[in-house]
Amino acid sequence: MTRTARGARMGLRAWLGGLVALAALAWLLRGLEFDRLPTLLARADLRLLALVPVAIAGEQVVRAWKWRQLLHPVRAIPTPTLFSAIMAGYLVGLFVPVAGSPFARAWLVARRAGLKVTTVLATVATDRLVDGLVFAALAIAALAAGLFPDPTGGLRNVLLLAALASLGGLLAVLAALVHVRRRGPAGGWPARAARALPGRLGVGAHRLVLSFVEGIVWPAQAWRGLAVLAAAVAMKGIAASHFLWAGLALGLVLDPGAYVALLVLLGFLVILAHAARVPGGFVLGGIFALGLMGVEEGAALAMVLAVQLSSLAVVGAFGALALWREGLAIARMKAEVAAHAGGHAG
Repeated sequence: MTRTARGARMGLRAWLGGLVALAALAWLLRGLEFDRLPTLLARADLRLLALVPVAIAGEQVVRAWKWRQLLHPVRAIPTPTLFSAIMAGYLVGLFVPVAGSPFARAWLVARRAGLKVTTVLATVATDRLVDGLVFAALAIAALAAGLFPDPTGGLRNVLLLAALASLGGLLAVLAALVHVRRRGPAGGWPARAARALPGRLGVGAHRLVLSFVEGIVWPAQAWRGLAVLAAAVAMKGIAASHFLWAGLALGLVLDPGAYVALLVLLGFLVILAHAARVPGGFVLGGIFALGLMGVEEGAALAMVLAVQLSSLAVVGAFGALALWREGLAIARMKAEVAAHAGGHAG
């Protein structure tokens, strides 16, 4: 497929995804009384609303500390440095949606610490794998506890199957990583497959595999390993509090279990929207999930927008500051991410 044809196809997908998103938003807000929105927003408690960006930033500080524990066997890197890389990665990810964030944060840390990008990228993969396993376990526990308001049981069954499938897939990935690490770079099947490629391509691919395997690590100290798991669980709790503070600002309080159910359902909906290339997955999923929890459309829209805009503000502020301190611009970061992503894809 030529580059022009590929671009036209991607453009068509973007238009179709946008139309689907608009249609879904119109359906979700079909009962909204827009004249009530100004009154609803006027009575919002700004002090409680200000806790939303604080919680969002705090969650990422915990993520940075967790990543520090995972990186420790490779190199001891301060948490503030990792926090800056994470926020800069999120900012770049807004402009390079396909894998932009992990490549950007890996490149920034590798640049600062004198490490190979692929080695750092392997620790990012481990970090996300831990998060995925904790999320899948939380979803199964929440579904087993009956936290979802689902009279027919259909939604619960679908989510349970999705959670079990996710857990099984992630465990398979974990087993593969453990196998590769135990066999070592010289005897593992990824290295053999890379060496089988012809000429310089095989040499380059083999080098990438070796550096990636160097980053498949786990802390030697037991307390660090437990800290990684504890931080992953703590992050889910903080993430659930985003809607807690947004709701309290509007005078809305849900049952404690509802915030866990909301976190799980919204997580699956965002993944589904991303896979279907439908933009605004967080907004659409948030309004739908809050509606299931009994929140009326206007309040649901206000809560979701409060969380979404707070997230963009936190990423924009801390991400831009991190890039400025590194003397980098978004354009250069996009070029670096594209170069490294292209190199790995090739």
